[in-house]
Amino acid sequence: MQEYPLTIDLYELTMADSYWRRGMNDEAVFELFVRPPVPARRFLLAAGVEKALDYLESLRFDERALAYLRSLGLFSEGFLDYLASFRFSGEVWAVDEGELVFPGEPLLYLRAPRIEAQIVETYLLNVVNFHTLIASKAARIRLAAGLKASLADFSPRRDHGPGAALGVAYASYLAGFDGSSNVEAGLRLGLPVIGTMAHAYVMSFASELEAFRAFAADHPRPVLLIDTYDTLRGAERALQVARELRQQGRSLAGVRIDSGDLPTLTRRVRRLFDEAGFPEVQIFISGDLDEYRIQAFQAAGGVADGYGVGTRLGTSYDLPALGGVYKLVEDESGPRVKKSPGKRTLPGRKQVLRRQEIEAVSDVIGLAGEKLSGRPLLRPRVRGGSRLEPPVGPKDARRRVLQTLSGLPEDLRVIDHEARPEYPVELSPALTALLRQVEGSGD
Repeated sequence: MQEYPLTIDLYELTMADSYWRRGMNDEAVFELFVRPPVPARRFLLAAGVEKALDYLESLRFDERALAYLRSLGLFSEGFLDYLASFRFSGEVWAVDEGELVFPGEPLLYLRAPRIEAQIVETYLLNVVNFHTLIASKAARIRLAAGLKASLADFSPRRDHGPGAALGVAYASYLAGFDGSSNVEAGLRLGLPVIGTMAHAYVMSFASELEAFRAFAADHPRPVLLIDTYDTLRGAERALQVARELRQQGRSLAGVRIDSGDLPTLTRRVRRLFDEAGFPEVQIFISGDLDEYRIQAFQAAGGVADGYGVGTRLGTSYDLPALGGVYKLVEDESGPRVKKSPGKRTLPGRKQVLRRQEIEAVSDVIGLAGEKLSGRPLLRPRVRGGSRLEPPVGPKDARRRVLQTLSGLPEDLRVIDHEARPEYPVELSPALTALLRQVEGSGD
C-alpha cells in the first residue's frame, strides 16, 4: 500500500484539476533546492532522495483516497478518473543520497507532464527537507566528535512523532552515526540499535552495586550508568563489577555519565579504570549534547569514547527547519523565473559541477548540457517513471558520506559558523546570461 498518498497540499490538487480541465498537461520542469542563506551551516548533506524516488515510482490513488477527494466536492469526475489511473511517467535527475550540497543548488529536478510534477511537490519537500536537515546536523556532530568516536542517536523520546524518529535514525546513520536507540529503526530499516540502561533501573534495586551486578549478569555487553547518585562512587562500584566479570572470563563494555561536570568527571573516571588495569572499559557521555557542547567538552579536557545525542539532534535544535522549495523552472514556453523579492529563482534545467581540491571546494551552477569542467552532481535516476538503478541502502550511503567527511576541507569543518563567510556558489556564464534575458522579459 502506498504510504500516505494524500500527503499533498490541497492547492496542488485544485491547480492540477484546473490544468486538467484546460488541457494544460504539457511537459514541465520543477526543481528542488534549499533557499539561501542557511544559518549555522557551512554545508548540507542531501538526504531523503532515495525515499523521494521510491515515492514517485509507487504513487497510486486507491479507492479510499479517491472517495475522500470526491467527498470534498471540489474536483471534476474527469480529474478523479485521471487520478485513479495515475502513474508517474517522468524523468528525474538527482544528487546521490548523502552528497555534499550547498544552498541554491538543485538537489533534484523533475521533467514530467505538468500535473504529475505539480502534485508530488509536498511529499518531495517533506522528505528531502527533513532528512537533509537532520543529516546535516548529524554530520556536524560527527565532525565535532571525531570520525573514530562512537555516536548514537538517543532522540526518539523528544522527536516530533514516531515517523520523525525513524527519519532521524536513518538520517543520522547516513551522516556517520553508529546506530540508534530506536528499535523500530532496527526492524524497519536494518540499522544497528544501541542502548545502555536508565536511572530507573538503578533505582529499582536496593543498592547501586546490586543493580550493576544484575545488569551485568543479564546483558552480554553491559554498559553501566554511573551517575544516579554519585558519579565517582558509581565508577568505583562499576570497577568492582568489572573485576568480578574478569574473573568470569567476561568484560565490562563501558560506563555512561549523563550529568554533572562532564570534563572533570570523565578524566577522573578514566584515570580510575586505567590505574586499576581496565583501559578497555569505555566512557560514554550523554545529556543534551550537540556539536557545540561536544566541542566545548573536548576543549575543556574531557575524555570520552562515545556520545549519545538526543534532543538537539532530533529537533535540529539550532536550526529547526530548512527552507527547501520546489519551483517551476521550464515548460513548453521556455525557461521560467520567479521574480518575487527575496525569492528569486533561476531559470531552466541545470547541472551542478564541483571542483574539489585539498583545501577548497568550488561549485558552479550551469545549464544542463553547458560545457563546464568539474564533477557533475546531478545524475539521471528515473526515466519513464521507473528507476534506472537499484535503491542505495543506508550502509552504502553511510560509507560514502564518511569518505566525504574525512576529506572535507578545513574551512567546511568549522563548527562556529559565524566565524566564516557563506560558502560561495557561482553561476555559469550561460546561466547568468539566461537569467538576465528572462528577468528582462515581461510577465
